[in-house]
Amino acid sequence: MEINACSLHFRDLNEKLKASSDSHVEITNCLGHRYIGSGVAGKTITIYGTPGNALGSYLAGSDITVYGNAQDATGDTMDTGSIIIHGNCGDTTGYGMRGGRIFVKGDGGYRMGIHMKEYKECKPVIVIGGTVGDFLGEYQAGGLLIVLGLNSEGELPVGDFCGTGMHGGAIYIRSSVLPDDLPSQVIAQVATAEDLGEIAEHIHAFCNTFELDPEVLLKDTFYKLTANSKNPYRQLYTHH
Repeated sequence: MEINACSLHFRDLNEKLKASSDSHVEITNCLGHRYIGSGVAGKTITIYGTPGNALGSYLAGSDITVYGNAQDATGDTMDTGSIIIHGNCGDTTGYGMRGGRIFVKGDGGYRMGIHMKEYKECKPVIVIGGTVGDFLGEYQAGGLLIVLGLNSEGELPVGDFCGTGMHGGAIYIRSSVLPDDLPSQVIAQVATAEDLGEIAEHIHAFCNTFELDPEVLLKDTFYKLTANSKNPYRQLYTHH
């Protein structure tokens, strides 16, 4: 099914999407339409244009591909499925994300992966091909954030205050330099071969999606950021 979003209000677009019996839905002329795919299960959604805020929020097993950029709060509280963006994405991508994966070919905004969490086999993953803004992984409780820094060789691909309030999960940064303003509750170390094994499948999948060479990336230096087990935020959460 094809939906031409040109003259549709975002509510009408989402009603058509959810009402469709087709498993594959193509949306054309998308320009700022919000909440596309929110809570939708079992569909493959292809979008041409720029979807608005909260793309794929509460996503429940659908796969979304965007040929363009995405705005803020992509994958908000996403549960399962995937979101593939062939451009850039806005702020708070993956807010409260608890499963599935988000691949962004270009750059990401501020507060990527804020409040990401995991439970048992549900482990969310965000891979950003380019750079990200400040507060990456703020209050991260689980899952993986991977920043590849493509086309920013020699420059730090993350902004300030990386990992602020972090108390779980891991952040991987492909870079020869480390942020110099990491908060005290974050431990940073050069990723080991075992560490790289943790992210290799996601890098291979990302590179397969965007036609890149994973071996070229994996041979470079990555820093792994994790939470200090003695950090002051642990007492606020039930999992400790």
